[in-house]
Amino acid sequence: MAQEYKHILVETNSAGVTTLTLNRPDRLNAVNVQLSNEIPQAIEAAGKDEATRVIVVTGSGRGFCAGLDLSQDNLSDRTEQRSGRKALLDDFGWVGRMAMAAVNCEKPIIAAINGPAAGAGLGLALAADIRLMKAGAVVTTGYLRRGLSPDAGVSYFLPRLVGTSRATELILSARDITSEEAERIGLVSRVLDADSFGEAVAEYAAQIAGGAPIALAYTKRLLAESITNDLPAQLRAEYSYIAKCFQTEDVGEAMRAFQEKRKPNFKGK
Repeated sequence: MAQEYKHILVETNSAGVTTLTLNRPDRLNAVNVQLSNEIPQAIEAAGKDEATRVIVVTGSGRGFCAGLDLSQDNLSDRTEQRSGRKALLDDFGWVGRMAMAAVNCEKPIIAAINGPAAGAGLGLALAADIRLMKAGAVVTTGYLRRGLSPDAGVSYFLPRLVGTSRATELILSARDITSEEAERIGLVSRVLDADSFGEAVAEYAAQIAGGAPIALAYTKRLLAESITNDLPAQLRAEYSYIAKCFQTEDVGEAMRAFQEKRKPNFKGK
């Protein structure tokens, strides 16, 4: 991945894990106009990169993402950007595209919540496939504190993760959610020790990156389609995708690895 960004650091390791680090630490990685454009670009680029098998999104410094940058300069930039034909025809807005990029990416995305996440920052984490949270970190929907309604997919993802009743309370109260509560209610998948958070995230991501890329992509599709499919449609989709998996070289490699009592070396073919 040769592309460079102003507010995102990109690193791909030997395990095939590409880490996208939001890099505005002085603003707790709050989303300004520039970053709102770079996040979907970086996710899409990582999704197309053959060396990437898993994407990790995290923040630099002590925060994950504080949501929209509500400073006067940024709001002025946003107002200017929202003028013209292109802006008027944009149904998703500047943070809606972040959620769409994450959902449309066929590679697994892990949100490594290393610190505060609020508003659109929480929405970015919710749009990921897996959320790992640093012990002691705090997240919040936050919108009502600023007189705002939700964006970035928060009103879509949160009820599906924690249930409508609980999601309603979390959005309307805009209260802080501790890492312990986030794990208990299913908002995050795991809470990891603060002192070894980076290492634990890397180990977890590498484990998933060792899976068969085609099977991972089909699995992500199935989970997305299950939200709107009825059972017959989902069963047909499952049969279609698993039949395609059986045609891949990776399945043969998995069978050989099982017989030889070793880890498979999947190639995505």
